[in-house]
Amino acid sequence: MARKLHYFNVNGLGEPIRYLLHYGKQNFEDVRYERATWPIKSVKDSLPYGQLPLYEEGGRSLNQSLAIARYLGQQFNLVPTDIWEQAELDAAVYNVYDFWAKALAWFKEKDVARKEILKKEILNEHIDFFFSRFERDLKANKGYFGGKLSWADFVFVGIVEVSNLFFGMEIEKKYPTVQALMQKVRTLPGVKEYIATRKPYTM
Repeated sequence: MARKLHYFNVNGLGEPIRYLLHYGKQNFEDVRYERATWPIKSVKDSLPYGQLPLYEEGGRSLNQSLAIARYLGQQFNLVPTDIWEQAELDAAVYNVYDFWAKALAWFKEKDVARKEILKKEILNEHIDFFFSRFERDLKANKGYFGGKLSWADFVFVGIVEVSNLFFGMEIEKKYPTVQALMQKVRTLPGVKEYIATRKPYTM
């Protein structure tokens, strides 16, 4: 069954999906677009809502990064069978994306003065607000968001990595349980080999 992932040549929302596919030992076409030449009208117009990532499998396509990640998580036994536990993982991922919304707002801001204000808010307020809670939740669940490895952990690691790229730092260094989870995911079979061969990402 042919698989294909369309995303930019950066980590961002596509990297957790790449990690999941490599962890699941899937052969897939990793289609990457350069941000400098985006949008490519013919590609953008073909996307369901004009946005990446887009995942294709067996002649069907799926947009929205969280929908893709959760679907792959189900394929690779990374989703709990209990529906309450599924909902808890969904909540964890939405909390991660609440932080991501702050980082993305900074990234998209064009006004230099406003951009600097947003960055100070993120560095001085939002990081510790969110990551102290991520740290707490991971500690309470054996170092994972759901008590064992799940698709939510892949999403979290990807968001931390792109945030680090945005702000030129390693957020996880102040949060040992977060740092430990990132190390666990990065050294998983398939993921480890992929990371070893990819080129460094730049802004």
